[in-house]
Amino acid sequence: MKKIVFAVLALMFLWQAAPAQDAPAQAVSAQAASFDKARLDAYFDAIEAADRFWGSVALSRNGEVIYARSVGNSDYENGKKASESSKYRIGSISKTFTSVLVMKAIEQGKLAPDQTIDAFFPSVPNAGKITIRHLLSHRSGIHNFTDDPDYLTWNTEPRAESEMVALIAERGSDFEPGSGVRYSNSNFVLLTFILEKVFAAPYAELLRQYICEPLGLDNTYMGRLIDPGKNECQSYRYLGGWTLMTQTHPSIPMGAGSVVSTPEDLNTFAHALFSGRLVKPESLEMMKTIVDGFGMGLFITPFYEKKGYGHTGGIDGFGAVFTYFPDDSLAYALTSNAANYNKNDISIAVLSAFYGKAYEIPEFVTYTVDPADLDQYTGIYSSYDVPLKITISRVNNSLIAQATDQSAFPLEPFDKDKFQYAMEGVVLEFDPAEKAMILKQRGAELEFFKD
Repeated sequence: MKKIVFAVLALMFLWQAAPAQDAPAQAVSAQAASFDKARLDAYFDAIEAADRFWGSVALSRNGEVIYARSVGNSDYENGKKASESSKYRIGSISKTFTSVLVMKAIEQGKLAPDQTIDAFFPSVPNAGKITIRHLLSHRSGIHNFTDDPDYLTWNTEPRAESEMVALIAERGSDFEPGSGVRYSNSNFVLLTFILEKVFAAPYAELLRQYICEPLGLDNTYMGRLIDPGKNECQSYRYLGGWTLMTQTHPSIPMGAGSVVSTPEDLNTFAHALFSGRLVKPESLEMMKTIVDGFGMGLFITPFYEKKGYGHTGGIDGFGAVFTYFPDDSLAYALTSNAANYNKNDISIAVLSAFYGKAYEIPEFVTYTVDPADLDQYTGIYSSYDVPLKITISRVNNSLIAQATDQSAFPLEPFDKDKFQYAMEGVVLEFDPAEKAMILKQRGAELEFFKD
């Protein structure tokens, strides 16, 4: 829900894969038949042995599960291991469910795509110009409240609809409706309230009635405060050790980020959506139409020459992704409640296993730094290139980095004077003598100097 520097809770991503020629249908069938489950199990065994990822994945073709795996813990404090029935908060994947419900409302004549929202929220700036279509496609201009520095100071407390609408109205607009595009959770919070008004029912009931019950999604529902007794996962972050995360109160993100699910349920949802069991073909086409990188509750997720449609999600310590490849009737989903590893690499490995692409089983090499040497790296670093300060601090025998108004993240040593945050591909190279630091991520390099 909160977009921060280094994409620590990235709201969308593209799998990195080399270009390739189209594979004929019979080749895909052959690849599925020769699926090397043992090698993929070895991949997850390596991650689990290194304690880098807690979560579950599932791969389904034509509605049938062909691979599923769970690793790590669902409730670390009570020693409860993750299983295929462990339930995870899926963050912004909730938006796809909400988009389906909006399409149902449009199909029933309760809403129209180009209907403005002033009748619902007259206090929201530009409400007379903002349409349902704008909200669905992130073209409303409404400011994203989760981007604000103060968000993490109040996100654990319950909020009423009136409070959320007032907050969104107060934060204003970033651009004229329809003139640009910017991801905003505020759009889907407002869509949640609109759905509740036009259907005269709570969002949780709409989710159950129109999606979960017809599809038999027994492990998917609107989340409340986490209840480990119901096999709901707690979430964690790694700061030299696994630390329990606080919970964003579900009354805040609502249909933008409060749904709970499992990978198998997400795959069932994907198969149903793309086979016409949830919305009409014209509604699905609206959702799939990508303009400036944004659809309506869907993004394109390419893998080599394949084109999938899906969404990612992140909230607190949870991360999730689902995607569907229509040409191959293939659905893939990942849910996680803790990670100190790049989850995108996991998705690449699972899809590579199915499509017969090469992937490496990770090897985790420990590089030891004398604790007495850690203090030379600590301090506040500034750059001439960006208006950003990064604070490097020591917690016990580990280093922690935190950028201005952002969440802290752990640094792992991998060579002399070199540390990384593998989950997001961040590398920090220090030069203690010059009191300098170079930040590297995704081909970019920025130089920082200690204040």
